[in-house]
Amino acid sequence: MEISEFQKFIDDKYGRRDRDRGTPATFMWFIEEIGELATALSGEDIENKNEEFADVFAWMCTLANINDIDIETACEKYTKNNIEGFK
Repeated sequence: MEISEFQKFIDDKYGRRDRDRGTPATFMWFIEEIGELATALSGEDIENKNEEFADVFAWMCTLANINDIDIETACEKYTKNNIEGFK
């Protein structure tokens, strides 16, 4: 699945509710998921790490959707500018 397909999947499934919640509240959910990922990364449970990475990515897609950002287009900053070295 391409990033844009996943982003659309998230929007189709949750978009109305996400837009009603708004950016500030959605950002708080995103931060909570980042905290859960941080905890998972300190352990050895691969299943939990997989789950938390997926949750963080899904919430990032939600934030992008409700702010009219296409993540693939945004990532062109790295893929289309022949970046060398560290950014």
